[in-house]
Order: sequence, then C-alpha cells, then structure tokens
Amino acid sequence: MSITEFRILDMLAEELNMRKTAERLYISQPALSQRLQSIEARWEKQLFIRTRKGLLLTPQGEKIIGFARSVLEEEEQVLDELLAMEGVVQGTLKIYSGTIVAQRWLPHVFKEFIAQYPHVNIELDSGGSRRSQQAIADGEVHLAITRGESDWTGEKRFLFADNLCLVDKYNTTTAETLASDRPFIRFKTDSDYDQGIMDYWQQHFHRLPSKTLVVDQLETCKQMALSGIGYTILPELIIGKNTQLNVMPLVQEDGERLHRNTWLLGYKKSFQLPQVQAFVQLIERLDKEKGLLQIF
Repeated sequence: MSITEFRILDMLAEELNMRKTAERLYISQPALSQRLQSIEARWEKQLFIRTRKGLLLTPQGEKIIGFARSVLEEEEQVLDELLAMEGVVQGTLKIYSGTIVAQRWLPHVFKEFIAQYPHVNIELDSGGSRRSQQAIADGEVHLAITRGESDWTGEKRFLFADNLCLVDKYNTTTAETLASDRPFIRFKTDSDYDQGIMDYWQQHFHRLPSKTLVVDQLETCKQMALSGIGYTILPELIIGKNTQLNVMPLVQEDGERLHRNTWLLGYKKSFQLPQVQAFVQLIERLDKEKGLLQIF
C-alpha cells in the first residue's frame, strides 16, 4: 500500500464519514468509495461497515488502521529527523495547550512565528492541562503547554507566572467584595487550581463564602462577574488589560502574589527539532523584548 492510501484510511477512521473525508481529501465521494473498495480488495477484508449514520470500523479494520497510523508516524519522524540533520526550519510543529493559553496567549505567539517561519505548519490541540502529558507520551505532539505544577520527568521549561486576582464589577476593595451578599463564582475543576484558591481563601479570609455559583469554564466565571451576578477569582491572562472589572491582587504571607505557573513540556528529542527550536527561541526573544504576558 502507498502512503496516500494509509492517509485515506487514517482520515476515514478519524471522520467515520465518507462525505467529510472526501472533502478533506478534495476528491469526490464516488472516487473515495472506489479507493476504499480497492484497498479492501487488496487486503481481502472489509475494513468499514457502511450505515446510514456513517462508517463503523470492523475488528480487521481496527487492526489495519493501527498499522497504517504506525507507518504514518514513522514517516513523519523520519522526515523530522532528516530536516533536523539539514537544519531546515520547516515541517510541522505540533502543540497541545490548555484552553486559556490556546485562546488568549498562543494566537499572538503564532502570529509572530508564522511571519518568521512561513514554511512551518502548525497543529494545535487544546483542552484540559491534565491531558498534556499523555499527548506527549502518545507521540501526538512535540510540545505541551500546561498550567499548574506537574510531575513531568522529561524536558520542562518555565514560561510565565500568571497572577490570580479577585474581581468584582461593583466593589473596589477585598473587604467590600467579601461583605457582599452576592455569590462567589467558583471555577470547579479537577486540577490544583481550585484547591489552591480555596486554601488561600481559608488562610486569608478565614471563612468560606456564604453563597457560591459553580461553573466549569473560566470564561463563564468572567462573563458572570461582568454581568454583576457575583465576584470571582481569575488569572490575569483571562482578565486582560482593558476590563470593566475591578481587579484586586491576592498577596500571600511571604509577600508574593498568588499565581499559577505555566510550563512548556516535551521530550529532549523533540526540543532538538528545528521547528521546535525556532519556537522556543521566538518565545525567549518575546520574553526579553516585551515579557510573555505583555505580548497581547
């Protein structure tokens, strides 16, 4: 089988839909159907079951798709290594990032990166920070940007510290805000973010809020606070520079601001790739020129 046929199988398994796969490949559905029939005839196995709702993988299909993907991953690794040997900054840069960093910070970095390295393709996957290490370990990405502390044992580079602040639309002091009868809008997450805030709250405010409104997105916290429903604690990254919220810093006993660290994770081998080195060097330059939290 050719690499092209492996890519067809990979996309079909990802989409499980003939129309969507044909659109991604820029070919007609009949042409795609013919290619699939040819592949199945070569293997003498049915790889997909056609249904009204889409495609279903057969057990034989799962086995062959796994083989196809391993070949594609090996091809990409060899290409990356060849480019590294030549010192050419091109290829694909694959990054996994937490949602907030992906939405608020990375667009400004990518804008600079694309302008400087137009031959590099970028693939960004985003979600919760907890999945970042698994994405690297599974070989899905070269780098992961994660917030909070982690037990990653590979290469780990500090990016920036993001201060956390109490924010309220109406009140300008912490005392006034805490005395409000409006609820504390709490970002409930399974990470150390929520635990760190509640630990700080008990140590410095000496009691839990009398009312809470629990949400599952930081952006929802911000919008709820902007509406005046209640008050919340947000990282500066999501508050932004021009805000209608009153921002009150949270200071710890040692005088430092309550903050959350952001890290760049990867394997040593990944950091040796030209496109990864170029990305890291760009970040270092932006940090020296503007500060990584001042680039947007």
